[in-house]
Amino acid sequence: MPFVPEVIKNLIIINVLMFLAKLVFHPILTEYLAMYPISSEGFQPYQIVTHMFMHGDGFHIFFNMYALFMFGRDSELAMGAKKFLLFYFLTGLGAVVLHQIAGYVELQYALSKLDENEISDLYQNGLTYINSGQNYINTNVAYANAVLNTPAVGASGAVYGVLVAFAMLYPNRVLLLLFPPIPIKAKYFVLIMGAIELYLGFKNNGNVAHFAHLGGAIFGFLLINYWRNRGERF
Repeated sequence: MPFVPEVIKNLIIINVLMFLAKLVFHPILTEYLAMYPISSEGFQPYQIVTHMFMHGDGFHIFFNMYALFMFGRDSELAMGAKKFLLFYFLTGLGAVVLHQIAGYVELQYALSKLDENEISDLYQNGLTYINSGQNYINTNVAYANAVLNTPAVGASGAVYGVLVAFAMLYPNRVLLLLFPPIPIKAKYFVLIMGAIELYLGFKNNGNVAHFAHLGGAIFGFLLINYWRNRGERF
């Protein structure tokens, strides 16, 4: 096998072990360790970290760990283990910040369509409905409940930070895409991915935390530039 640096190896191992634990203890483990919106009754501060080690399904964890392996190896070797680990968690926290802000804005929009009784019932019973796999019949209340009480999982925010780090450290490294099978430089690949996430985030496309991805990428960009401006070299 290709050489796997220590931090990358341990992150992959922990994520895989947590995924296996989730298969055994779901949904209890997800309810405790996934990250709920701050306004939700289900939110706990420790979830800011624990959600980064939880994943939705096999495809989710596979692609996250594959990207971490592919783009994280050279990044960790360039930064060193301690700095890379710090970078990983800081970009993960950056993803949390933007995800929570975007979620709060969306929640206020959803609540603006409800009356006081619906909002009161939502805060009292909404989490119970979500955790039981149910939701309200009224579409506006159901939408607000999904925004308020749907938890986020995954290392994607931190992985997007790692992707940005790779592109900044090796901007002209040529990547061969699978779909479509064409070569592209890392710096252009990251710009395209960022544009796609921004578009999908505003389009509110699917059950994917696009703004978390953007948050990780933005914080990764800011952090690399901050270190470079201090004269630190990688």
